[in-house]
Amino acid sequence: MKLIPRGLFSKNKDLSDTIKNIFGFRPENIFLYDLAFRHKSASLEKIKGFKINNERLEYLGDAILSAIIADFLFKKFPNRDEGFLTEMRSRIVSRNHLNQLSEKLGLRKLIKFSSDHNVYRSINGDTFEAFIGALYLDRGYNFTKRIIINRIIKYHIDMDDLETNDQNFKSRLIEWAQKERKALEFVVVAEKGKGFKKQYEVEVKIEKLSIAIGMDFSIKKAEQNAAAKSLEIIQKKEI
Repeated sequence: MKLIPRGLFSKNKDLSDTIKNIFGFRPENIFLYDLAFRHKSASLEKIKGFKINNERLEYLGDAILSAIIADFLFKKFPNRDEGFLTEMRSRIVSRNHLNQLSEKLGLRKLIKFSSDHNVYRSINGDTFEAFIGALYLDRGYNFTKRIIINRIIKYHIDMDDLETNDQNFKSRLIEWAQKERKALEFVVVAEKGKGFKKQYEVEVKIEKLSIAIGMDFSIKKAEQNAAAKSLEIIQKKEI
């Protein structure tokens, strides 16, 4: 029988205890969470050409978190349109908000990263997404959903503040484009329906590349919708 080193057992127990204190559950596969807190600057040796860090879990967690938040908002605001829901989701999963949330939860102290490396500004938010990826693999979608809604949204996200905090996504996108010296366009690409049912589709182009399309009953709101989607894409892909 292969023995587990005492130090490794102690380290994993400490991590398990911390997760229990923050989120109210104990991991079943602690190694997933240990990986979730390993930044790429502290990658382990490659296995078959792959570096061992939290980037893959971050990718998975991003998708799971976005789906759960979309479902939560859809049910919480049954009378609000797609543009509003997109804006709210964008505010919740924005890199800046996830960075703040991760700090508030105390995840920063768990992150393994190289002190010789320039740590990215998004390290906290990225790690939070990686944690969600680990949670999903360890306990499944429904359990992950309960943790996000009952342990994170309920206690750490002020939905009323997010709803009333007006954000001009178009202005933010224009400011970003000017700072990065990127050519930015808002183009009305389609009009659907007639009369009071008429909706506009607005496409955002950056350097003539199509980034996102927004739809609403006014061109102004369609632009805001498209800008919100574009900012979300930019934050994740760093266009």
